[in-house]
Amino acid sequence: WVLLVAPGCWSVGVCDRIEQTQMTGTYARDARKACKESKVLAVGAGGIGCELLKTLVLSGFEDITLVDMDTIEISNLNRQFLFRKKHVGQSKSEVAREAALNIAPQAKIKAYHGNVKEGRFDVDFFKSFNIILNGLDNLDARRHVNRMALAAKVPLVESGTAGYKGQVTVHIGGQTDCFECQPKPVPKKFPVCTIRNTPDKPIHCIVWSKDLLFPRLFGDPTAEDDASDANDKQEEGEEHKDIEISSRDPDESAQDFAVKVIDDVYRKAISKLAEIEDMWKEREPPQPLDDKLVKRALEKVKGVSQASKQTDSAARALGLSNSHSVWTIEESISVFILSTEMILEQHSSNIGMLGFDKDFDLSVDFVSAASNLRSFCYAIPLQSKFEVKGMAGNIIHAIATTNAIVT
Repeated sequence: WVLLVAPGCWSVGVCDRIEQTQMTGTYARDARKACKESKVLAVGAGGIGCELLKTLVLSGFEDITLVDMDTIEISNLNRQFLFRKKHVGQSKSEVAREAALNIAPQAKIKAYHGNVKEGRFDVDFFKSFNIILNGLDNLDARRHVNRMALAAKVPLVESGTAGYKGQVTVHIGGQTDCFECQPKPVPKKFPVCTIRNTPDKPIHCIVWSKDLLFPRLFGDPTAEDDASDANDKQEEGEEHKDIEISSRDPDESAQDFAVKVIDDVYRKAISKLAEIEDMWKEREPPQPLDDKLVKRALEKVKGVSQASKQTDSAARALGLSNSHSVWTIEESISVFILSTEMILEQHSSNIGMLGFDKDFDLSVDFVSAASNLRSFCYAIPLQSKFEVKGMAGNIIHAIATTNAIVT
């Protein structure tokens, strides 16, 4: 059965009534004892994670460790019921811990705000638990937890949802298939020629920004991406020559470099493409970005204080906190400049290794802004950050009842 109760309705009486409905006898006593003494690692405090944590404490589990790297967003509140509007911007794992302790004050719950792939969460960390419960929506992280569980020889219960569909699988080393033993669906690929030169849909601009421009500036431009096609194979090393960007001068500020990138990519490159008449016989050619728009947007960026830049989001630093609103073109330019600056300055040691991650908010800011600028040049409708994050991260948005049933 599924228990759906608003967090504000929790009381000792609720737990007492649940206790009274449990089985009696030796088996029931042993089961309750096992629940109480088991050490549980719950990875993820989102849609599944919130339901899971609630179910754990109401089932008698008292020793729980929770790991999640995300902060709470407005869009989470329709299904992640341990959170309230006042919690927006706070750590999911820490707020979920406090909410669960209100349900079961006797529980010992430890919360980590961090990426489960960090070095501190090593094999010895995983070995300290009796069971691992995965509630992640990131395939790479799910694979990592699977491998750590196998190395630590700890049973893993893996769960996931996709709209109205959901699944739960149990993985025990040496007894069952592991999570990676069965192939997973791969994201749709898009023709490189369309992505590079003739986009006509928002997704084309998003893939270009995520898989071509982002790695060109911050990561490995030869990494596998969603922009490929059997008929578009090129010689090794030629994948990204269509994005010609001037090198950053030794004494050039990150902000000035960002403006130079805009000039190279959205003015010079677009102007060059527009001159190829044969390409635009059946549609209007793209229009380069106006310098005046860039100058106005740059002034807004220069008005952002250093204190405001100490956040994990360029959009929020600019006061654009509603991820469902569609930015104006000037706002998109401002976010592009500031996100580029913040990535280059705050993550300088990782430049050359960074990749798009839907949980890395600066990368979502950058891809949202970059794709909107490209869409603007090609007269394609602009998208909100929320929509871009969903498309770039191949996200199927979760449904509360599916999460509840899965847990």
